[in-house]
Amino acid sequence: MFSKILIANRGEIACRVMKTAKRMGIRTVAVYSEADRDAVHVSMADEAVLIGPAPAAQSYLVMDKIIEAARQTGAEAIHPGYGFLSENAAFAEALKAAGIAFIGPNVLAIKAMGDKIESKKAAAEAKVSTVPGYLGVIVTAEHAVQIARDIGYPVMIKASAGGGGKGMRIARSDDEVREGFETSTAEAKSSFGDDRVFVEKFVENPRHIEIQVLGDSHGNVVYLFERECSIQRRNQKVVEEAPSPFLDDATRKAMGEQAVALSKAVSYESAGTVEFIVDQEKNFYFLEMNTRLQVEHPVTEMITGLDLVEQMIRVAAGEALPFKQEDLKIDGWAVESRVYAEDPFRNFLPSIGRLVRYQPPVEGPRQDGTAVRNDTGAEEGGEISMFYDPMIAKLITYGPTREAAIDAQSAALDAFYIDGIEHNIPFLSALMQHPRWRTGNLSTGFIAEEFPDGFKHREPEGETHDILAAVAASIDHLNNVRRRHISGQLPGAVGLQFGELRVCKLGSSTQHLRVSGELSDATTVELCDAEGRVRRTIVLHSNWWPGQPLWQGKVIGGKELFVQVRSVPNGYDLSYGGVRAKAYVYTAREAELAALMPEKKAADTSKKLLCPMPGLVVSIAVVEGQEVKTGETLAVVEAMKMQNVLKAARDATVAKLKAKPGDSLAVDAVIMEFA
Repeated sequence: MFSKILIANRGEIACRVMKTAKRMGIRTVAVYSEADRDAVHVSMADEAVLIGPAPAAQSYLVMDKIIEAARQTGAEAIHPGYGFLSENAAFAEALKAAGIAFIGPNVLAIKAMGDKIESKKAAAEAKVSTVPGYLGVIVTAEHAVQIARDIGYPVMIKASAGGGGKGMRIARSDDEVREGFETSTAEAKSSFGDDRVFVEKFVENPRHIEIQVLGDSHGNVVYLFERECSIQRRNQKVVEEAPSPFLDDATRKAMGEQAVALSKAVSYESAGTVEFIVDQEKNFYFLEMNTRLQVEHPVTEMITGLDLVEQMIRVAAGEALPFKQEDLKIDGWAVESRVYAEDPFRNFLPSIGRLVRYQPPVEGPRQDGTAVRNDTGAEEGGEISMFYDPMIAKLITYGPTREAAIDAQSAALDAFYIDGIEHNIPFLSALMQHPRWRTGNLSTGFIAEEFPDGFKHREPEGETHDILAAVAASIDHLNNVRRRHISGQLPGAVGLQFGELRVCKLGSSTQHLRVSGELSDATTVELCDAEGRVRRTIVLHSNWWPGQPLWQGKVIGGKELFVQVRSVPNGYDLSYGGVRAKAYVYTAREAELAALMPEKKAADTSKKLLCPMPGLVVSIAVVEGQEVKTGETLAVVEAMKMQNVLKAARDATVAKLKAKPGDSLAVDAVIMEFA
């Protein structure tokens, strides 16, 4: 077994690998860029080596620097994590030449599976179900049209060296094939330096289901069942679960056996993933193989009890797998949500900055048989940089059933408190309550179909409305009770006596209620109609104290609740169940006066171009005094591997430029003004 390994990665996955290595008694080496000098993975490692400036191309992607760091520290092996150099065959070859073990598959397997055309040929030879298509070289758009006609519409045009949704186009007609061929080849050339594309049948309304495989250098390969990864946005996974709610035992076994057959065909060692698309009749087709650890590997670990990182390390050290296929079984259900630094209310644009508050839910098993796990590389006070992936954490929950795992995920998201940057927890929380998600009726088009106009602020309604109104009333009431117990008050003074009825202004709705209770006791909230007739009574018990960001308590006779609390003037900003709303609790007279207060109007920004996200100005396409037409490009801003092209919303004249290429801007910073 290795005594020291280097992790050629950063953030969450670097920390994840280190946890297992430390448990195994293996010393760890971190590498870091100048932007990551104070990162969690650096402080967690036994040793750390600076490898270059912030851009990944000058640090985490430079093979020579990472190999030299291993030599300097005496690391015998390197774990690449995922992303960066994890599927780079040249890196694996360089490590072999340097006498350093690669904690991953052999070079031949990486090469065979790294090219989409070659991997599909290998899959077909291994008798793996593949999507009908043409895997030869396509030279012209007309050739592509003829192939598409032979296959039958719709078809998918894909870049052979592609990934992340680049170089992909769906075509439903000859004209769309011609256009898609030109754009896909151009995008593939630009993104990957390889303009080869292929055409295959596009499966309508598909699911994305992948099989986890594990092999060793002794010829043993097993499959660790499947993960459902159909909840995607822009071809990027958002929520994953294991097992799939769609597969039956026969389909699961068939997919697993084909994944093993493909793995054996390329002498696969280490952990890998064979991805399939599955139609609504449970027909499945090989998509690609990822020759690395997947982001979503924790859900497989939760239902099998295996540590995949440990198995990768043991296989790389030459050990044989200690189990056979018949030893493996599915136990329970697991759900993973990817917590990203992005603003779901601004079309998921990246958000960067400092984590002013970072309070994840408590990890570990619960009395009800569920469990919470949080894989992260972030901490309070840390910086979310514009140079890397926007993932903050992966929140994983386990339950004996799918419903239990989803309910645990929902509660854990409510308890995940982040401030200082925007994040996608409101969207994830809303997703957990979505009826279609909860019934398991999924496809890769789920988000586009259910949120066609993007994710919007939701008004509190139904059960969520009642819970938030009751919590707001309880907080306000206990604050008032506490004030009455403050020492040093005038002797014999009588506290203010309020009318019995209260008014809770919650979002755009108004709720009448009565509230009673003392400190350390349960609070009783009666929700009433406008005439004071009780429609529902909610009894709450909580040890919440003013200043705490999380109200944690129970509805007597019901479930445990987590409500995020942020103070605003004269009220509270509450978050629960994917809903965030301001709550103000008034006496009847205060409510009358509050209704007379004028509302502050938003500033007019129609003559300004504002930066939609914190980022770097890549280019300015106009000059002062220039007339621009609707749709014309004005500027390009980049953050977290994403370029955002800003275009004119109307015809106008540029009056003044307020930014220049190279400037780092905050969200809503003014880039230019119009006459």
